[in-house]
Amino acid sequence: MKLAILETGRPPEPLIAEYGRYPAMFEALLALEAHSFEVEAGDYPVKPEDFDAYLITGSPAGVYEDLPWIGELKTFIKRARGRARLVGICFGHQVMAQALGGHVEKSAKGWGVGLHTYPIVRRPSWMDDAPAVSVPASHQDQVVLQPPDTDIIASSLFTPYAGLAWRDGSAISFQFHPEFSPAYAKALIEHRYDRAPDPEAAIASLDAPNDNARVGDWIRRFLLSRSP
Repeated sequence: MKLAILETGRPPEPLIAEYGRYPAMFEALLALEAHSFEVEAGDYPVKPEDFDAYLITGSPAGVYEDLPWIGELKTFIKRARGRARLVGICFGHQVMAQALGGHVEKSAKGWGVGLHTYPIVRRPSWMDDAPAVSVPASHQDQVVLQPPDTDIIASSLFTPYAGLAWRDGSAISFQFHPEFSPAYAKALIEHRYDRAPDPEAAIASLDAPNDNARVGDWIRRFLLSRSP
């Protein structure tokens, strides 16, 4: 399977030397090799069919910002859906929703950081029987209108649209960050200390067991399952 990662942002510069960039985090999580494209710089495959699947990373940008590269990414998502599998994480989750008929806003709930728990409310075939997953979160924006032809698969009181699956089997997305190790998630909170609500509690929460590997396995199974 040929996997491409659409890199939409980088970790804060002081953290890159120790933790690497997001494509490397995803390759480690999924145990899959991937080709990376820096979409902020306009770097894309020649055509969507060049890869079997695309994973869209997190970003500090908001999907509603009037930035040319965000518009180009939305156009690519529309072209790629049905021609390749799509996976979105955090900003990737949001931009897929926005491109495909949903809506995203800066949430009045504020920042969600630390280890969050998400009950599973629907279970596609590539998931196991876990009733909930606990995974690092780092976001303020949220999907507030569900895209058409999707099912909610993970939902919490803080993040009602935490996981989405398109009914035709072409795409999935998650608001949370299974690629974040606890150490990186803690370092990111420390870097954004003044913006995080109760940062010490958020950092402490990351010492609890997480389900990163389980969610990584779900994504890998989705990617390797029958083509849409």
